[in-house]
Amino acid sequence: MWNHGPIGAPFRLIDQHGRRRTDAQFRGKLLVLYFGYTYCPDVCPTDLLAISSAMDLLGSAGNDVQPIFITIDPQRDTVEHLRRYLTPFHPRFVGLTGSEHDIRALALAYKVYYAKIAAEHGEPYAIDHTGFIYLVDRTGKYLGFFPPGTRPDRMVEIIRQHLS
Repeated sequence: MWNHGPIGAPFRLIDQHGRRRTDAQFRGKLLVLYFGYTYCPDVCPTDLLAISSAMDLLGSAGNDVQPIFITIDPQRDTVEHLRRYLTPFHPRFVGLTGSEHDIRALALAYKVYYAKIAAEHGEPYAIDHTGFIYLVDRTGKYLGFFPPGTRPDRMVEIIRQHLS
């Protein structure tokens, strides 16, 4: 799980304020990356709350950590929608969207699985996806991931090891 294989890639995506963001702009900070979608009914908001709690537990050390939410549903997760969605979570969250091609390429680089599930009876489609939380070092190198359900205090324990 930790530092195995080539995982990750550079990116150029659009944040929840409409600004182009690249991976290079986050150098010097640990990145906590999460791939999900705003219409996710359970796993995504639960994991984003856990990341938010971990950021709070880090206190001032959290200034050296950047949480990033990358949508896997750019069709519905527009800039404006991402901004509204992320508001209740930690204020330091950056939400990223882009073209389906760019999102797919980045997700594949992080070994993220996702697939649309056909809607039934007029309901909106859902997306089946992995729920890993990725940790990337200050130089952009993949360190590892937290499995689904990782408690905020456990995230903090691991993150602190990489802050010193």
